[in-house]
Amino acid sequence: MAEATVSFALEQLGSILFRKTSGFIIKLVCLVGDVEKEVDKLTHNLRAIQAVLVDAEQKQMKEEAVRVWLYRLKDVCYEVDDVLDEWNTAILKLRIEAGHDHNALVPKKKVCCFFLSPWFGLKKVVLRRNIAVKITDINKKLDVIAKEKSDYNLNVILANEKPESQQMQTTSFIDVSDIYGRDNEKNNLVSKLLCEGSEQNLHIISLVGMGGIGKTTLAQFAYNNNDVKNNFDKRIWVCVSEPFDEFRIAKAIIESLEGHTPNVGELESLLQRICDSIENKKFMLILDDMWTEDYKKWEPFYNCLKKGSCGSKILVTTRKESVARITNSINIINVSELSDEENWSLFRKLALSERPPDEYENLEEIGREIVKKCKGLPLATITIGRLLQFKKSKEQWQRVLGSELWKVENVEKGLLTPLMLSYNDLPPMVKQCFVYCSIFPKDYDYMFKKTLIDLWMAQGYLGLEKDDQNVEIIGEEYSDYLVTRSLLQANGSYKYKMHDIVHDFAQFLGNNECLSVEVYGVEDPLANSSHDKVRHLMLTLNGIGTSFLESTCRLKWLRSLLLTCGNVDTNCLTSDVLARLFTELTCLRALKLDAKFNFEEIPKEIGKLIRLRHLELCDQSFGKIIKFPESLCELYNLHTLRFVSPSVETLPQGIEKLVNLRRLEFDTLRCGLLYMPKGVEKLTGLRRLSGFVIRGGGDHDNKACSFEGLKNLNRLEGSLTVRGLGNLTDVSDGKLTEVLKNEEKLHQLNLEFDKSEEGERLGDDDELILKTLQLPPNLEDLSIWYYRGNTFPSTWTTLTKLKVLRLRVCSNCKHLHHLGNLPLLELLDLMAMSSVKKVDDNFWGIESETSSSSSLCVHFPKLKDFRFWYTREWEEWDCKVEEFMPCLASLRIVLCPKLKALPDNLLQRTTLKRLDFSQSPILTERYNKETGEDWPKISHIPYIEIDCNRVQHEQ
Repeated sequence: MAEATVSFALEQLGSILFRKTSGFIIKLVCLVGDVEKEVDKLTHNLRAIQAVLVDAEQKQMKEEAVRVWLYRLKDVCYEVDDVLDEWNTAILKLRIEAGHDHNALVPKKKVCCFFLSPWFGLKKVVLRRNIAVKITDINKKLDVIAKEKSDYNLNVILANEKPESQQMQTTSFIDVSDIYGRDNEKNNLVSKLLCEGSEQNLHIISLVGMGGIGKTTLAQFAYNNNDVKNNFDKRIWVCVSEPFDEFRIAKAIIESLEGHTPNVGELESLLQRICDSIENKKFMLILDDMWTEDYKKWEPFYNCLKKGSCGSKILVTTRKESVARITNSINIINVSELSDEENWSLFRKLALSERPPDEYENLEEIGREIVKKCKGLPLATITIGRLLQFKKSKEQWQRVLGSELWKVENVEKGLLTPLMLSYNDLPPMVKQCFVYCSIFPKDYDYMFKKTLIDLWMAQGYLGLEKDDQNVEIIGEEYSDYLVTRSLLQANGSYKYKMHDIVHDFAQFLGNNECLSVEVYGVEDPLANSSHDKVRHLMLTLNGIGTSFLESTCRLKWLRSLLLTCGNVDTNCLTSDVLARLFTELTCLRALKLDAKFNFEEIPKEIGKLIRLRHLELCDQSFGKIIKFPESLCELYNLHTLRFVSPSVETLPQGIEKLVNLRRLEFDTLRCGLLYMPKGVEKLTGLRRLSGFVIRGGGDHDNKACSFEGLKNLNRLEGSLTVRGLGNLTDVSDGKLTEVLKNEEKLHQLNLEFDKSEEGERLGDDDELILKTLQLPPNLEDLSIWYYRGNTFPSTWTTLTKLKVLRLRVCSNCKHLHHLGNLPLLELLDLMAMSSVKKVDDNFWGIESETSSSSSLCVHFPKLKDFRFWYTREWEEWDCKVEEFMPCLASLRIVLCPKLKALPDNLLQRTTLKRLDFSQSPILTERYNKETGEDWPKISHIPYIEIDCNRVQHEQ
């Protein structure tokens, strides 16, 4: 990790002194006297140390002195980073005060030499002197560290370069869920789970073995076995881990049984809920990764779970046989290492399966030798196999086999060396990203990919922003890199998990600088002196009180604070608590607060967090209106401002000073913004903007950004909601043409034609707005709300990539001409079309076509899902044209009480797999399975649901 911190310090130093613009290197800061000498010396020291860091990272595993040296170096590099960050922020502040910067992410036409400008006067002298003093102090420490490197015989080895795009490309993920070998264990485990047993209601089985041996994989195999599935009424999976949290475990069991988490504070009440839920039910509960040997903690669960029906089973996985004993396990299955041949089969699939025969033969012998060193541990084999999957030559494989790391005493038998080899193969910045993941607790289920990349960016792990470079893409490449090395596990499409052994390894590498702590009651959660070096902290509050405050504020060097509440009913964040945190923790780069907010305004002290890049707020009390202070706009480095739940009516008027802002994200339904402040249009580096609110007149006119200002934000990506289109007063033709035209990276757009003030709004205005707006060309998902026009513009035919279209509460709309020609449309969702009485070819505009073109045209050629909601006046649906919705697979009708029938030629489609209608009494009577005259017309459809009752469900 030290090599990454040194590399970043040098990169940051270069970014302060020089900027590359249009192919020219321009000097930004004029250094004089001592400042220039100290900066030169700092650069020289860092480069000299950087040259030997690859060798030092490898030798630290065997030489404790080298390991200590690296930790000291890393601490000094953090100081370098802090000083350079302070310097860069001061320069940025001077530029903003002088009116030079509108947005720091956009290349400037002209770059001035800051410290020659008369704009800055005395400030430049003070800044230069302060920076010189701090760099001098750091150089003294680096002098010592640089001299010491010769004591450890460190050699110059070139580090891996940052992975280029082609290096980051990976083959499709290999499925290793099928277990190699272990036929006896699999059959034995399934047999015991299916066995009815004796008179006891509850049988407990334990899988015991060392970490990485494959206990969880065996449990997953049994959990998903079809015979096992069919044998139980309920199946429950709970990851226990450490500590044994009775409340969390009880809530997890109830959530699995009932589908939601109870808002109950007493363990007795939770256990009673479990008893009620399992009564007369045969269940299987898997308790994965259990550690506690305290029978008193287990006993209440044991007595509660005995209430299930006869034949119920509990399967425990644990590393300790003593844990299995205290759970009263009837059967203990010891999971042993894989045989050499089983291990080889697993390795071969990962590392050799896609290679040509000659390459396979060249590598097979050395591969078998490497497998022997994995000592039968599947996790070790998977890790080393994924590493060698990307190594092509025999020399590369030989270096892995001959590594000195195999001689190291292993922390977890057989695992440390494969993990270390895989880690050493990572580029420097990816190493930092990996270690940072250990800020989350073991078995953490909510390591979201998006959040993880945001936090990496906040720490500078993805490098510095350069012109149009998209560092988010780099973050995705890094995360994919870690997955392919088995250092992270994909948990669905958007989340990751980390194996507990890998988590221990990451903590070991980081010297516990990443820490996750749960706080109960009034104890000091950070009393342990070993926490003095913690730089990234996740605090979970589970009790009343502010005991965490004093100990957290002692960590003045903290760079990340993720504060969340495990029990939201007993925890509130007050203004005083936040003010203290903001005042003390001025090194923070990332701050996430997920709790009840007991205040109405964020304390002004937030302006002291000048290094902050990522600010995320989630108010679990809901409904409260929170105000941001103007001091928020002093956070010039902020790149992410996200408020999930708090209702925010206004943003600070000085928001244009947040020149590095890349994301302004909020819940568009709950946030309550009245308008976008003037200055938003100057944040041209914004890539994510949840919503844009058009002012509603009145007192906000002088403070609000006009809708036309949105055209400056042409880097937006993903999704955007525009609210208040009904407030537009000047909708003359052509005025709005450029607003959305250049948003080429927007894929989802929600347009809401709501109006803030009372008064009639004409449908002609809405039609003119929609006609004038040139929608982004790459739109895939479009929603329109509260539109009062009679029809939609023909310009929609240009949306050739549109896949989803939702029209909601379009009360005057009587025609949907032109929609049938959208070539890729897959979902059409219509709701509250209150003026619609008849849907026929004229409704779709089909009759307006010439007979020749009509016979050749396929209308809605790709449509698979069609939904009609809450259209109370709709009576008839007539469909004469044949080539209409040929791919329709799902049809849903809800609350259309006057609709008499569905088109026969749609119902007869062999493509139709699902039919669902409710609160439409005429349809219910007509298509009733028992008495309906038209049941035969729909009986061939595999899935039919009428009034929320499943009438037919064929496999």
